[in-house]
Amino acid sequence: MVKNSFISVTFQEKKKENCGSVEFQVLSFTNKIQRLTSHLELHRKDYLSQRGLRKVLEKRQRLLFYLSKKNRVRYKELISQLNIRESKNR
Repeated sequence: MVKNSFISVTFQEKKKENCGSVEFQVLSFTNKIQRLTSHLELHRKDYLSQRGLRKVLEKRQRLLFYLSKKNRVRYKELISQLNIRESKNR
């Protein structure tokens, strides 16, 4: 019962949001990064999770780079809302 209610709530939230937008994807990657980071604090030698974290970080970085080139205002707003540091290397 709990699983079904959780699925329906998340589906309704996703239906309201634009799932394909860059902002939504960056938000979902940020949530995944936070979960993996907290997992790795407990399990330091989980190398597969470390690899997954690096892959998600790279995907988020590419999306943020794309958004910064496409629309700088939306990029700045997203960075400030999520409290992500701006990348200096690009």
